[in-house]
Amino acid sequence: MASQWNLTINGKSVSVDAEPDMPLLWVLRDLVGLTGTKFGCGIAACGACTVDMDGEAIRSCSTPVSDVSGPITTIEGLSGGETLHAAQQAWITEQVPQCGYCQSGQIMNAAALLAGNPDPSDAEIDDAMAGNLCRCGTYPQIRQAIKRAGKTLTARAGLDPATATPTGREG
Repeated sequence: MASQWNLTINGKSVSVDAEPDMPLLWVLRDLVGLTGTKFGCGIAACGACTVDMDGEAIRSCSTPVSDVSGPITTIEGLSGGETLHAAQQAWITEQVPQCGYCQSGQIMNAAALLAGNPDPSDAEIDDAMAGNLCRCGTYPQIRQAIKRAGKTLTARAGLDPATATPTGREG
């Protein structure tokens, strides 16, 4: 039996009627009309459906709407305004996408990683991104984009990108 769910998606309150076991992916795509989040495998193995829930990267294909417990950010809401998120800009600069299908999930996962660690090592990047598959094999470009985005985020925070210490500038 369908129920009404009040969600916060990309900073906006949204009410949807859905079965409790309906995956968040289909709520986002079919009921809310946000199609940037992609269906890949349906079993949370590929990462194409990655979104942010309350600061954590989750797989929306395996998260029932009844389990949503915080605000959701999708690729459409990642920038939060007119300026692209550092990860989105780095993806463009590093020319990461080939087919592009997995990229919204890749970017959302990278943004979650960078929110907690703006200067990840190669091993930390590999570990954090291991659940996001890219059929085109753009993993070296993804790693470069994450490193570039981390430097941008560090600089935007008024820190020296080489040492992560304050630069003395106002941020």
